[in-house]
Amino acid sequence: MLQQPLVGHVNEADIPWVWAGDVGLQLLRVSPSGFVLRNRFKAGFSLPTHKHTGAVNAYTFSGDWYYAEQGIHYTAGTFIHEPAGSTHTLTVAEDSDVLFIVEGAFIDLDADGNVTGVVDSKTIQDAYFALCDVAGVERPTGILE
Repeated sequence: MLQQPLVGHVNEADIPWVWAGDVGLQLLRVSPSGFVLRNRFKAGFSLPTHKHTGAVNAYTFSGDWYYAEQGIHYTAGTFIHEPAGSTHTLTVAEDSDVLFIVEGAFIDLDADGNVTGVVDSKTIQDAYFALCDVAGVERPTGILE
């Protein structure tokens, strides 16, 4: 009989929320191919313009956010798919709660299109753990790999 692989799982109650200014982060999964991150954004927040090396899927639990270049608002209940190579500036109109499933990395760009940083599964995990440390929150051991 074939043995079925175990299904990985994590409960949101086991992964703490940490904050970096106007952005809350809850890192649910990291792997060499990408990461799953839930964010809570405060109204008025904007990420730097960035380009994705892989596809991104996102689901909005609450709020209102958009990509400045497109002007389409994503509100509660909206699911989006971004193809690899998408370049945009995430902007938050209302406090928002969004789950992102990121394949690959995203590359931060300045106004002239120069690379200013790269966010991948390693850098997002390092940042998340650093925020846990600063907040005095124990680093979770249940993040899926």
